[in-house]
Amino acid sequence: MKNLFYILITFTVLSSCSEYQKALKSEDIATKFKMGEDLYKEGKFAKANKLFALIVPNYRGKPQAEKLMYLYSNSFYQMKDYYVAGYQFERFASSYPKSEKVEEASFLSAKSYYMLSPVYSKDQKETKDAIEKLQTFINLYPESQYVGEANKLVKELDFKLEKKAFEIAKQYNRISDYPASVKSFNNFAFEFPGSSLREEALFYKLDSAYKLAINSRENKITPNGIVSLKKNRLNEAKEYYEAFKKTYVNSKHIEEVDKMAITLEEELKKYSTKS
Repeated sequence: MKNLFYILITFTVLSSCSEYQKALKSEDIATKFKMGEDLYKEGKFAKANKLFALIVPNYRGKPQAEKLMYLYSNSFYQMKDYYVAGYQFERFASSYPKSEKVEEASFLSAKSYYMLSPVYSKDQKETKDAIEKLQTFINLYPESQYVGEANKLVKELDFKLEKKAFEIAKQYNRISDYPASVKSFNNFAFEFPGSSLREEALFYKLDSAYKLAINSRENKITPNGIVSLKKNRLNEAKEYYEAFKKTYVNSKHIEEVDKMAITLEEELKKYSTKS
């Protein structure tokens, strides 16, 4: 009985492969469409896609073209070929603006770009493209059933940009390039005012400003005369401390920043004594 079962399975598989090969070689585009649709329903998207690709040019302008182009586009998506899926879904939405599938196609096109977004440490061009595509979808279909998911995806992508900007600024702090770190964290605070990383960003900005001030030389010669470089930097770091303490009084960093403040005050007293 087991042998008979395996024989039947083998026969079925071979028969199926034979039918697929026949469809590939067939001159009848309807046969290819039917076989492709059946394979698509079975989840065999790569095989279906291969058949669809052969007949897409033949169906342009025909009533069945809309259905074919949707299946063709979605087969790329199901195969995780998101570059092509995004492009094909865009073409579908543009070609069939009155289709009942246009909203879904527009969303899947935008989501394809989301799927291409890399980890935050890499170049974020695809992430920015995905945010733009998803936002365009949200603006076009504000009442869509997909808007909730689209907003969630945008939020996730936004955080990825925040994380990258934060880590770049933090890296400047690690390598002791404190002027670049302070500048980068200022830019971060301006670009992402509502970021969940804001507390950490302001702490590391203070930390960078503090270390820059403490290790600074006394004066700097400028075209306008001698500037008290260290004193100015100490005062700037003190301002950052006061802003941080006012906003994050219960921060996990509060003991550390209070110690910074004590040192800053001790250093600034030296200038009061001099004057």
